[in-house]
Amino acid sequence: MEYHLYLSLVPEALIASMLPTAEFGNYLAIGTQKRAREEAIYFEVNSDFKSEYFDLQKAAKHCIPHDDGQPKHTVYISTYQVLEHMPLKALGNLWLITPDGWTLVLERNNLPSETEECLHLYQELCPVHPLIASSLNPAEFGKFITDPNVSVSMPKICFLELQLGHLLEKPWKSGTCNLPYKNINHLRDCLLELSNKKKITKTVDRIYNAYVRYRCIKGGFFVGDRDTIFYYPFPSRAELEKDHLPWWRSAQLC
Repeated sequence: MEYHLYLSLVPEALIASMLPTAEFGNYLAIGTQKRAREEAIYFEVNSDFKSEYFDLQKAAKHCIPHDDGQPKHTVYISTYQVLEHMPLKALGNLWLITPDGWTLVLERNNLPSETEECLHLYQELCPVHPLIASSLNPAEFGKFITDPNVSVSMPKICFLELQLGHLLEKPWKSGTCNLPYKNINHLRDCLLELSNKKKITKTVDRIYNAYVRYRCIKGGFFVGDRDTIFYYPFPSRAELEKDHLPWWRSAQLC
């Protein structure tokens, strides 16, 4: 029987499922009885993926229809060090699911061109999820956080960039463009320290909720290691309103 592999980011897990990609996301978000309301973010894993680390035979053995013929929704293969042992080339599209089940697909594209912006806010998603302010651009940040020579690093990282509003250019100002981040004053202090070039990263929140506020995404998502960074661009506001309006309306409620 055909099944699919998905790398869930919140929480981290490798999951086999008989559900096609969109139906899988809908199931994670609202379940079969439509009583759950949970955000879901996951990568498709290429169908030709093979691994000596993950027990893929478990998926083949258990990912079969139920006695009544209904497809098997989920078989959890691993919930630990999944991204670390997943080759980047095995990752397909990235899916963003709102808590009421609307789906948005992001495809891999070229890294964004460098800008003159010197302040950034990153939400790490997997395998850890602090909120980090940095003077490094996304590509530099991804390589820095996976550098084994840095005192605290990890083999691979998936993260996204968040909007800073007026704090981007003038962090000393009080206006925040209604940014929903908690403890804005602490965020401002971190940005000011970065502006003074005392550090290149500052932890804004070390136990930040893995929940993603989709309406605050800037640019897109990044996944990579020391040598390679893949970029999944997030649509512009105009594109969302034109091509993905139901998803965008749902996402703004998050």
